[in-house]
Amino acid sequence: MTAPRTVLLTGAAGGLGTLMRELLPPYGYRLRLFDQRPVETAAGEPDAITAGLADTRALREAVRGADAVIHLAGISLEAGFEEILRANIEGTHHLYEAAREAGVRRIVFASSNHAVGFTPRPADGSGAIPVDTPRRPDTYYGLSKGFGEDLASLYWDLHGIETVSVRIGSCFPEPTSVRMLSIWLSPADCARLLHAALTAPDVGHTVVYGSSANTRLWWDLSTARALGYAPQDDSEPYAARLIAAQGALDPENPEHAFLGGAFCTDPPRWPH
Repeated sequence: MTAPRTVLLTGAAGGLGTLMRELLPPYGYRLRLFDQRPVETAAGEPDAITAGLADTRALREAVRGADAVIHLAGISLEAGFEEILRANIEGTHHLYEAAREAGVRRIVFASSNHAVGFTPRPADGSGAIPVDTPRRPDTYYGLSKGFGEDLASLYWDLHGIETVSVRIGSCFPEPTSVRMLSIWLSPADCARLLHAALTAPDVGHTVVYGSSANTRLWWDLSTARALGYAPQDDSEPYAARLIAAQGALDPENPEHAFLGGAFCTDPPRWPH
């Protein structure tokens, strides 16, 4: 697949969307921005489309003529089921329907580690957790990401729309917690991964973990590397400072025992 030029970026006003608006254009992409919140565009950026995922007419306009979609929009934290249903489940379905009608053949879906959040973390940075580990969502939010992965699989089998579902860890300029040392995705590596996901051939529906090449990595990056992703960053330079301030991970603390961290315990859900 040749590199797409026009890419619809949903969730463009969010934290991750804002980072990618700066980092993706140097790869040759012309971004079309979409968010329900107004996007403050910089000089040289196209005007953004201000609409929500429930606005199917706006979505159809947004995808028309796009070569691919990076779907970041939706609620990114836990919320009530009805809110998650509208934004993350129904909204993602609306996006896929609009893409199908417009003939868009490639989507990159922002899934999350919270789709498998109740998976016990490895005792060390062994990178041992595979992509095909059974789903164990830690929240309605995590449940919605599992739905999105399955929806992507269905649209590949039914309609030939290829998707790379990226189970993003935590994408910030630098890690802010000891847990994040194992799941951190630097913004530069995020752009590298999204570029690989947009350009790799014959992905069908592929699920990958999204993180940098962290020394303390918990999961297997092999499916991401198979796309051509070559992470360049590592959280280890931040480790000594964070551990000194916060202490080492405690396996008896449920926030530290599972991949999903505080999502498994806030509000307290475990032990039952």
